[in-house]
Amino acid sequence: MGKSGLTEAFYEVSEQAVRTPDGTVETVLPRPSTAGPWSPDAQHGGPPAALLTRAVEALPDSAGRVVGRFTMELWGPVPLTALRVRASLVRPGRSVALAHASLEDVERGRTVATAAAWLFPGDGPPGPGEVGPAPAHSPTDGVRRERPPGWHPGYLDAVDWRWISGSVADPGPGTVWMRTPDVVDGEEPSPAQRVMACVDSASGASATLDVREWGFLNTELTVHLLRPAEGPWVCLDAETTLGPGSVAVASSDVLDQRGLVARSRQALLVAPR
Repeated sequence: MGKSGLTEAFYEVSEQAVRTPDGTVETVLPRPSTAGPWSPDAQHGGPPAALLTRAVEALPDSAGRVVGRFTMELWGPVPLTALRVRASLVRPGRSVALAHASLEDVERGRTVATAAAWLFPGDGPPGPGEVGPAPAHSPTDGVRRERPPGWHPGYLDAVDWRWISGSVADPGPGTVWMRTPDVVDGEEPSPAQRVMACVDSASGASATLDVREWGFLNTELTVHLLRPAEGPWVCLDAETTLGPGSVAVASSDVLDQRGLVARSRQALLVAPR
């Protein structure tokens, strides 16, 4: 891990977004860098989460707003084939609004992921909260780790990882700085897109069991964002809590170099490999 040159985006736009009576529709082609660690044919959850966020933020009603809460539901493996991206506003409002987005496997004609995002005002007077405290470490304090044997490169090699503590191969909590490629060719990712490209990694960064013997299948991702992240680096301070059965919860504080940006949760299916 950590071999990334960050030279190309996760996705290439195949058909530009068009307005429809229900919202927007666009078709994208995934790059090999989106592939997860277990198969070259299924994407890691980070790139689809960022892509769905991008679709929501591109809606006209998203102008002047920020994503305050984002939830992605994974209906199944997201393939490395053409994806149709749809987005629409389902609950307009002057203060807050609710947007939906979906990814469809074009070849098979089936939905593979959906998302719901609450949009909050992005401007206005300062609120009562404060930014900080700043983390006691930075990306330059982290170290790169080797990708575990047998794991597919894809996303793991496309991302620049700087580990402060733990690793994907060591059971237990983990803290890691991440810098991801752009989401789509020729576009600067928004702060929310950068966060979403990273946070699905919380379950891998903090697996509490030996990942060679146990699988942690992510079914969903929920992120509450307090403010836009600053800069290209995102830090996950992650921990997984096991239940007595097949359910686990991966949690993370998401930080930039000024302090807390967001908090995430993931419901995981825990099963022997």
